[in-house]
Amino acid sequence: MRVLHTSDWHLGQRLVTLERTEEHQHFLDWLLQTIEQEQVEVLLMAGDVFDTGAPSNTAFKLYYDFLQKVCDTCCRHIVFIGGNHDSVSTLNAPKDLLACMNIRVIGGATPDPLDELIVLNDAAGKPELIVCAVPFLRDRDIRLSVPGESYEEREARLKQGIADHYAQFVPHVQPYKSAGVPVVAMGHLFAAGGTASESEKEIHVGNLGQIGADQFPKEFDYVALGHLHRPQQVNKAHHIRYSGSPIPLSFSEVTDNKVVFILDFEAGKLADLRELAIPVCRKLVRFKGDLEKVKQQIAVYDNSNYSLPAWAEIQLELDAPLPDLNQQLEEVLQLKKDELHLLIHRPPIIKRERQTLEQQVQEEADLHTLKENEVFLKRCQSAFPESDHSELVASFSELLELMRQEVES
Repeated sequence: MRVLHTSDWHLGQRLVTLERTEEHQHFLDWLLQTIEQEQVEVLLMAGDVFDTGAPSNTAFKLYYDFLQKVCDTCCRHIVFIGGNHDSVSTLNAPKDLLACMNIRVIGGATPDPLDELIVLNDAAGKPELIVCAVPFLRDRDIRLSVPGESYEEREARLKQGIADHYAQFVPHVQPYKSAGVPVVAMGHLFAAGGTASESEKEIHVGNLGQIGADQFPKEFDYVALGHLHRPQQVNKAHHIRYSGSPIPLSFSEVTDNKVVFILDFEAGKLADLRELAIPVCRKLVRFKGDLEKVKQQIAVYDNSNYSLPAWAEIQLELDAPLPDLNQQLEEVLQLKKDELHLLIHRPPIIKRERQTLEQQVQEEADLHTLKENEVFLKRCQSAFPESDHSELVASFSELLELMRQEVES
């Protein structure tokens, strides 16, 4: 049996103000071709289907057009789980209809965890793969609030709740394991040892939500994870992987290789695991340095390998402010107007010991690139520079999560 693992599509995502529809369409078209060429029988999508809980009509069209087309391929089983960006109700709304097409959707945790245990049968009706499709687990799904508990106690209870959620599948999958049927687990979380990028919104602050590779039961032949956008193993465990996002979702991912994983199961075991590189249609590029260096980098930039114009982020390092800075940049960018679009121009770094108050405020004023937690943390650091802000930020994060849940409901 051949399985494809992907995650973190973030359909509908915008980078600053620009949509990524063309890039997502390019990926989904490639994915359909890959499923046919590789003769994939099972597609696993490990969360964050959409970028927000209220996707645009364009994002919905990408999603449903893909589902319609994938049903006409050799892929016999499709499993989606919800991520921290997804609305449980939005994903679950068409789940009964999609089940008729062998598309299983687990948008959020259910009162009975066995609802997340999916048995995939072959043409003869015999089990050929077991999927423990665990969606993003919110605090309310796995942990009851305890008055007066400390930050460390909350952290420990949350980690234990996630580990227990996976452990409860073990007695139910053991009969299948004994019969030689492979077992795959899915999850959307932050596993300890993973490497994040700027574009991931933390599920929880600090180490909250982290579990180690050794806390996934040994009965799982493969663990297909989502949330981190860089493809990677977890603590060097060959069978526990993040597939990463199919397109770079922030400029911190400009050097990442975007991939999907192809898994082959034989005799009830994972026999082969390989990665397939996803072709890139738009490049995100960072130019950093002094003005002459950046101008030279822009002048020699070659976008001929990509079908869409590149999007650029510029961070200049200057000895002193330049009154004609924007004009100089505009002149060199104009020469590359068909190949390169400036998306983010960060405030220059002035290379001297002291800065005026106005310049310091300017550096902090680039709010469109900051997340809510980062803004709050900066405010805490400004107001209480000598204090530990972990408790405050943790409480703020919980309030944000509660607010998002209220909006969804």
